[in-house]
Amino acid sequence: MKKVILSLVFILTLLSANAQEVAKDTTKLWTKKGNISLLFNQSAYNKQWLGGGTSNIAGNLGINYDFNYKKGAVVWDNKFILAYGLSKIKGDTKTAKTDDRLELNSLWGKKASGNWYYSLYFNFKTQMDTGLDKNDQKISHFFSPAYFQFGPGMLWKKNDNLSVNFSPAAAKLIIVHKHFTDLAPSYGVLQGDVSRFEFGASISAYYKFNVMANVSIENRLNLYSNYLDNPQNVDVDYQMNVIMKINKYLSANVAVQAIYDDNSVQAVQVREIFGLGVNYGF
Repeated sequence: MKKVILSLVFILTLLSANAQEVAKDTTKLWTKKGNISLLFNQSAYNKQWLGGGTSNIAGNLGINYDFNYKKGAVVWDNKFILAYGLSKIKGDTKTAKTDDRLELNSLWGKKASGNWYYSLYFNFKTQMDTGLDKNDQKISHFFSPAYFQFGPGMLWKKNDNLSVNFSPAAAKLIIVHKHFTDLAPSYGVLQGDVSRFEFGASISAYYKFNVMANVSIENRLNLYSNYLDNPQNVDVDYQMNVIMKINKYLSANVAVQAIYDDNSVQAVQVREIFGLGVNYGF
C-alpha cells in the first residue's frame, strides 16, 4: 500500500511540473491538458434503522492527462490514465480495492490524404496494487498482468474528439508472474509460462462529445482479433467516462468499463463507479 501512495505522489509531482511547463511553451507544437478527480461515496446507518444496510465509505483518485503533438503533416497523440480506489465497510478490518488502472496510449500519424494518416500505435495497461479474489487469495499485482499492443495501420481523424485507428498487423503481449501460472493458466498465459504473444488485427476508436452544458461523455473502444488462435473470438474493451461539472472544482463522475476476453474468462466483465468529488483541470 505504501508503494502505491508513493507512486501516486510521484506521478502527481511530475504532472504538476509538466503543467507548469505548458505556460512556457511558445512553439505551440504540444497541446497538454489534464484532469485530476477525487471522488467520495459514503453510506451511514444507525442501529435504529429498520431498512437494513451497512455503513461504508469509499474514495477514488483519477488522473486523465493528454499530451498531443502536431507539426505539419505529423500528429502524435498520447493519453495517460491512472485510477485507484478503496472502500471500507464498517466492522471489516480490511479495505477493498474498487479500482486500479494504469494505462498509456500513444498514436503517431503522418497525413496521407484528407482525414487519413499512416499510423503507428502503442498501448500499455497494468495495475498498481495487489488484487484478491473472494477468498482473499492473491490473483494479481503490479505488472502482473501487463498488456502491450503495438502495430502499424491507418488512422482516420476528424478532430481531437473523434478518431478511429485500423491496424491489420498488430502484436499483443501479455505478461504474468510465474507464481500465477504454476498450477493453472492465468489471464490467457498457459500453465508454466510467463507470457503470451498474439498477432492479429486491432481497431481503436475515440469519441468525446458534450450532451449539454457542463456534461461531457468520453468513449474509448478497442477491438482485437488474434489470427493465431480463434480469430472469431474478438477481445472487446469499452470505456465510458461521464463528467458532470457542478462548478470549477466540484463534479459528479460516472465511469463504466466492459471487457470481454475469452482467454481470461468467458464472460463479460463490467465495472461501474459513480461519485461526487473534487475536480481539478490543469
